[in-house]
Amino acid sequence: MKLASLKHGRDGRLVVVSDDLAWYADAGHICATLQGALDDWERVAPDLAVLATDLRNEAIPRERFHEHDAAAPLPRAHQWLDGSAYVNHVALVRQARGAEMPESFWHDPLMYQGGSDGFLGPRDAIPLADESWGCDLEGEVVVVTGDVPPGATRDEALAAIRLVGLTNDVSLRHLIPAELAKGFGFVQSKPASAFSPVFVTPDALGDWWRDGKLHRRLMVDLNGAPFGRADAGVDMTFDFGTLVAHAAKTRALGAGTIVGSGTVSNRDADGGPGRPVAEGGVGYSCLAELRTVEAIRSGEPLTPFLKKGDTVRIWVEDDRHHSVFGAIEQVVG
Repeated sequence: MKLASLKHGRDGRLVVVSDDLAWYADAGHICATLQGALDDWERVAPDLAVLATDLRNEAIPRERFHEHDAAAPLPRAHQWLDGSAYVNHVALVRQARGAEMPESFWHDPLMYQGGSDGFLGPRDAIPLADESWGCDLEGEVVVVTGDVPPGATRDEALAAIRLVGLTNDVSLRHLIPAELAKGFGFVQSKPASAFSPVFVTPDALGDWWRDGKLHRRLMVDLNGAPFGRADAGVDMTFDFGTLVAHAAKTRALGAGTIVGSGTVSNRDADGGPGRPVAEGGVGYSCLAELRTVEAIRSGEPLTPFLKKGDTVRIWVEDDRHHSVFGAIEQVVG
């Protein structure tokens, strides 16, 4: 089942979307918003599944689904927690900042709590007031949970995952060092994230969703050229069950909590940093990682951060090259 929110008020209008992303059926008679559905999932989800089946069989009225009409599936959320499950990425980015990476990062997930009072839609521009801030894209996988009790086990956490999707978790790299030096965390350096047009139930992903990981390539294009083709199921040190359980160790998580994987990152075949797509590698899901590799190779980063007018596209394909979650496609404005 694929769910989306069309732009309408603060919380969008819940719709069920066809598997090929071509059509939608209004779900307002079942539940007005996705957050409302998550709050009452056990009762509402079966009715939404029937609506999805009727849509698939063309048994109900339907309308064309246009991704530019979609808000983030959750236009705002009670909680947004972003992990760094791909520790290869963490190691490279910290190396670029000249920061040592503690050994514990390989065993204890890194996670921060971001702003969730307003997210960008999949085709909304990335607002950038000052290019000197070092604007970067970050292609990630996300999950949305139901209620998770405090102290939940990994298996309990996995069972609480209701939906899977994608995000562009924008970072302002040049603001990060000063913020982290204060000893608290990200605020100014983490503006609003954008999410894929649809979120998908794990069962609808079939074998692509297993062991708490999405086993598909995360496709990232920058200004129309292939930038990243990393496999989200590879080199993921902490699966989503582990990430959700980590977040719930000492507190309950409310339904509608979004948990991110952190930037998807693969090592090269020789175990070293990844290579650009143009050189036969799988590329990168953020500019900071490429800039770090460039610094390792040539002594300094060569690729600039995003500038106004740049275009970022993030998506996942099925075996027939059809989009699974729709595409995040944003212009820096």
